[in-house]
Amino acid sequence: IGLLYILYTSFCIFSAGNVRLVDGNNSCAGRVEVFYSGEWGTVCGDYWDLTNTAVVCRELGCGETSNTMRAAHFGPGSGQIWMDDVICSGSESSIFDCSKTKMGDHNCRHSEDVGVICSEPESFSFFGIRLVGGSLCSGRLEVPHGNTWYTVCDAAFDQQDAEVVCRELNCGAPVQVLGAAAFDKGDAQMWTQEIQCRGDEYQFALCPTSLSHNCSHDSDVSVVCAVRLVGGNSHCAGRVEVLHDGQWGTVCDAGWDLPDAAVVCRELGCGEALSAPKSAHFGEGSGPIWISNLMCTGSESTLMNCRLFGWGIEANHTEDAGVICSGKFT
Repeated sequence: IGLLYILYTSFCIFSAGNVRLVDGNNSCAGRVEVFYSGEWGTVCGDYWDLTNTAVVCRELGCGETSNTMRAAHFGPGSGQIWMDDVICSGSESSIFDCSKTKMGDHNCRHSEDVGVICSEPESFSFFGIRLVGGSLCSGRLEVPHGNTWYTVCDAAFDQQDAEVVCRELNCGAPVQVLGAAAFDKGDAQMWTQEIQCRGDEYQFALCPTSLSHNCSHDSDVSVVCAVRLVGGNSHCAGRVEVLHDGQWGTVCDAGWDLPDAAVVCRELGCGEALSAPKSAHFGEGSGPIWISNLMCTGSESTLMNCRLFGWGIEANHTEDAGVICSGKFT
């Protein structure tokens, strides 16, 4: 699977997996931000030079280096400052391969956030994975390569692979991995290489692949994801909705508190829980109200691991629960 590029023109963000440029005036200029431990953060300008910039430009597919911009030229970032004292030789394929202090260790402020300006390539290809045959968050997995969609073989496809799929689609955590063309056979070409995600990748295109399998569309893999946030101003804030019995529904705010919200934020890779709004703070949902009186300790890895009293309750959508997490997926 080739490197996945995504251009968000309305937010002035250009991303290649775990590195992105923010707040520039084109896709190859902006403040350098890196994705680590479930959160985007900035890079300090200490020791930063054109060699480092060349690595970032190459990693983003942006051609030759033009300039290095320090002192928050593209505006100060927010949240974590992940990297400091970065020293690249220039041959690295990623900024993560360069010498640097321990991730998160720094003596900087956001007024020192570094930026780069690279030359733009002639063209880019923009696409993303998709689930087909069910809904946005459930269905047969299809991945792009070149100008062609491919279905994925179910051989060795596991929970870690599914976690990356659900994360990239902003669909929470995976409920099920289904083989044998559970959402019908695809008519795309067959991607037969084995996918080997660690589970913490931000995008599916970053997962390694290995030996090929002799597969047919009888072995198309499907993924069903579980939790999502709706109605917020970022992917890490909104009304909590869960997928059950093939239908999205809300969570009643009876007993809803920060430990519950902490589990949702962790499950979505959105950092810490800042608040647990009640009373349909992010608007009223529709359809079933699936869960009430959740009793999470806060240490659970998924909301489905918390104590709950069955599925489907009589309640009003004016009581829909929400969360606001510290992270920002954009």
